[in-house]
Order: sequence, then C-alpha cells, then structure tokens
Amino acid sequence: MTQNERIGQILLQIQPPSLSTNKLLLTDFGGKGDSLYDNKPIFDKILSACKTQNGGRIVVPPGVYLINGPIHLVDNTTLDIQKGAKLVFGTDAADYLPVVPTSWEGTLLYNYSPLIYAYQVKNVVITGEGTIDGNGKEGFSRWYDRQKPSQQLSRQMNHTDVPVKKRLFGKGHYLRPQLIQFFECENILIEQVTITNSPFWCVHFLKSENITARKVKFNAFNKNNDGFDPEYCKNVLIEDIEFNNADDNVAIKAGRDHEGRQTAMSSENIVIRNCRFKGLHGVVIGSEMSAGVQNVFVENCTASGFCKRGIYLKSNPDRGGFIRDVYVNKVAFQDVEDALFITSYYHGEGKGFETDIYDIYVDGLTCRFASNAGLVIQGYPTKKVRNVHFEHVQIDSCKTAVSFRHTENIVLNDVVIGEEVKIPSAVK
Repeated sequence: MTQNERIGQILLQIQPPSLSTNKLLLTDFGGKGDSLYDNKPIFDKILSACKTQNGGRIVVPPGVYLINGPIHLVDNTTLDIQKGAKLVFGTDAADYLPVVPTSWEGTLLYNYSPLIYAYQVKNVVITGEGTIDGNGKEGFSRWYDRQKPSQQLSRQMNHTDVPVKKRLFGKGHYLRPQLIQFFECENILIEQVTITNSPFWCVHFLKSENITARKVKFNAFNKNNDGFDPEYCKNVLIEDIEFNNADDNVAIKAGRDHEGRQTAMSSENIVIRNCRFKGLHGVVIGSEMSAGVQNVFVENCTASGFCKRGIYLKSNPDRGGFIRDVYVNKVAFQDVEDALFITSYYHGEGKGFETDIYDIYVDGLTCRFASNAGLVIQGYPTKKVRNVHFEHVQIDSCKTAVSFRHTENIVLNDVVIGEEVKIPSAVK
C-alpha cells in the first residue's frame, strides 16, 4: 500500500461533526462583551440550555467577553466565536476549582480545570474568526517557577501506581491548566479561531478520536505554549495551521513511563499537512510517548519563520514504547538549529525501558541553514534506531552535516548537505 493510499484510508475515518442548527446567541442570555462583565454564569446558563435541547450553536458576537472560570462543553455543541469577538479568561485560580479529571505532562490526575474543557462528550466544535485569550501571562503562567514539587510528585505517583482518584492537585499545588482540552471525546472540530496567551499547552487532545483541526492561528508565547498535543489519540487531521508558538507546534504524545506502558493506547493515524511552522520545534514526537506512536504523516508543510528543530523524535530509556511508521514528505524549513533530530537518550537520562524507534521515511526535506546539524540520530547501545530512509534531502548550509550513533540500516539517496559537489576538477 502506498503512502497516499494509507493517508486516504485514515482520512476516510475522520469525519468532522456538523455545526448545530439550534442557534443560541450569547447576548440573548445576558452576555456582555464590554471586557468587564463576568460572563461565566451566562455560559453556564447557555450550556445548560444546550444540554436540555440536545445541542446548540452558541454564537458569540463581536466584543470582549470576560469569563471568570472555565467553559465546560457538552454533547452536540458548537462554540462559534465570531470575527471581532474575544474570550478573555479571568486570572483567579480559585475560579477553576473544583478539580477535574485531566492529565499533566503525560500523567493522569485531578487538577484545576482547563479553561475550555470537554470531558466524555461527542460532536463538539470550536469555530469562528474570533480569539481565545487564556490571559496566561497575568495568571497561571506565573506558576512556572513554583511547579517543580508538584511536577515531581505527579511523576512519583505515576511510577508507584497511585490510583488516579488519589492524585489530587488543586489548591496548594501549582500545575498550570491547559487552555483547551478534549478528554475522552469523539468527533471534534476546531477551526479558524486565533489562540493566544495560553497558561500551558494550548490545545490538548487526550484519549480522543476523530479529530479535525484546520485554519487555526496561534500567537502563544508563554512557557510550554505547545500548539496541538494529541495524546493517546487516533484518527487526527491537522491542516492549514498558522503556528507561532514559544514551544512545539505539534507534539504527539502517548503517556509517560509506567502509566503510559500500562495504558498501552498508542497515538496513531495522524496527518499533519499544509501547515506553516514557527516557534520552538515544528513537529515533535515525545518525549512522553510510552504507549507508542505510529502512522504519522507530515506533508507539504513550510516554515514561516525560525524553528529550533524542524522534525524532532525524542525519547529516553525511562519511556519504553515505540515510534514507528513516520513519514515526512515535502517539508521545507528556513533557519534552524537542527533540521531533523532523532534521539533515544533525551536529556541523557533514564534506564531500563529503551524505546524502539524504526521505519522512519523522509522524502523531500529542505532547509536553508542549520546552525548546529543537518541530520542527527542517537540510538541506544542496546536498542539501535533502525530502518531510517532519507531521500531528496537538501540542506544548504550547516555546521555538522550528519551525526549518527547506535543506528542500523540508515539509507541515504539523493542527499546534499552543504554546497553540492558536481563535476570533479581535472588535473592541470
């Protein structure tokens, strides 16, 4: 089966939900877009109406809508943020309690609610040409320097198999919530909106499937402002996105360490195409990927600005799991630190659970300048990275062209790094 046929089969399984015809105007329920009025009770009221009426299209007209607390979406709901409308979330952490089931850096737990949260719902849409502003810089993002003890506690609970219901991280803890999270959801569409000023990851798809994200714009420059983070997800299409993130543009994940291996729900059938990358890294797999990642297709993407790394596959011997069947086709970067980087020894740490990385295919990767390296593969002594194919790769200039260690069956065809050598000079 060809790559195009495999992509075609995946796309047949991804059907975005339709927009509800039951139109509910936020201002008819008392909403005010004056940037001062608290619209949290209004959203609660209109979402209750959606639940009673088996769905609805919530239309947010132009204006600036302050919301002191989370929006919890329900089945068959469309959140239509129209051009000229902006949702701005309040900064009082207490408004995002009680804690809800969620995840943090690959570990399931209970934490402050994501600002827009969908849990165990179907047929949910976020659309419109408006803006979602997480107000992170003035709020939760300030917790970054205080998160370490809770971060370490969450990992300890993961490793010692503490029941998820006992992993409570609310008041007194400092784990920042995601801006938007879909947890155990089916049939998701997010399109057109501009996402900015997130407290943590921007859009987190968790244990969800049948996901379409298209024509979204990011301007997100706080700590850990990843664009899209599909985790334990299946059948995902990410297309025509304008990224501008302080962190990874797309980071594909599948749980962390013990819990991820135990969950054994791989992230798979993910298509990323026709996107413009800008920020820290373009497309990343890992490092939380212990349940495995497979069938990932990145094609026809370009960079609209600097990326530290273009394509980045990262794991370490704490993770286990696998990364396999990854296809990168016709992707062009400008200035990077490393064009493509694969490592089994991320941060130089971990032991006992090496990751199996194999069957990676790159066809049509170009880059103008790599300040550090063109192509890097770092396998592990006891589990080599294997079966990696490079074809039609051109990197105009870089410090180190190729750095491969602990690898097996690396194939290069039509690869030029640096100035191409043409007709050999003759003896004079």
